[in-house]
Amino acid sequence: MNNSKIKVRFLGTGTSQGVPVIACPCPVCHSENKMDKRLRSSLLIETNGQVFTIDAGPDFRYQLLREHVSRLDGILITHNHKDHIAGLDDVRSFNYLMRKPMDIYATTRDQQAIKKEFSYAFSNSNYPGVPSFKLHRLTDEPFHIGTLSIQPLPALHLSMEVHGFRIGGFAYLTDTNYLPAATMAQLLDCKIIVLNALRKEPHVSHYNLEQAVRVLEFLRPEKAYLTHISHLMGFHSEVEKELPDFIRLAHDGLRLEV
Repeated sequence: MNNSKIKVRFLGTGTSQGVPVIACPCPVCHSENKMDKRLRSSLLIETNGQVFTIDAGPDFRYQLLREHVSRLDGILITHNHKDHIAGLDDVRSFNYLMRKPMDIYATTRDQQAIKKEFSYAFSNSNYPGVPSFKLHRLTDEPFHIGTLSIQPLPALHLSMEVHGFRIGGFAYLTDTNYLPAATMAQLLDCKIIVLNALRKEPHVSHYNLEQAVRVLEFLRPEKAYLTHISHLMGFHSEVEKELPDFIRLAHDGLRLEV
């Protein structure tokens, strides 16, 4: 595992519609607390001189501007749902500034979805200004970005195979409702684990709050954070009072160091 410090920034912590949800009259969507305002889930990681994100959703452009990101070496894709890949077009500025294609790490299935969604980037027309991607095949095996070692963490999103990632003592898993035994074993000595928790009521393809807490209490990292949160979870400040001391709700802009 990596020994360098890992700096983490939560670009977004919301579910596919974000919070507030368009036209929703609920109290959470009208909250004045900035902790209750959530863009689509994505994470920025800086370590070993490398800067990369996990996922690039519809809010990617604004998220990078908000965090003043001036360098991006790669993007890890958890799965191909629109709220996790829709922002890939916005790598164009980095293509220009860094004079190279953006390295995208995705499974064969997710690469096919990216090629379909951004077909103009893979055509032979050489139209000026389109994004440039260099696709790398993601498997369950560890891989490297420069000197940085990354361990993919297989999981299930209902019946869809997805991936989380472990970097050193930090792990990130979103959009899952089942972690196989092998993945659980790879998480047992993590210092910080980020796990999805959509809402309090059960959901067909995401952990709810009770399920996520149960998993984290079994793994027992030093700290844990919940992400991919919907407006149905309730107010940030109230939900936090219900959690074990080592578990917190993540929020947009939250920074960690491992």
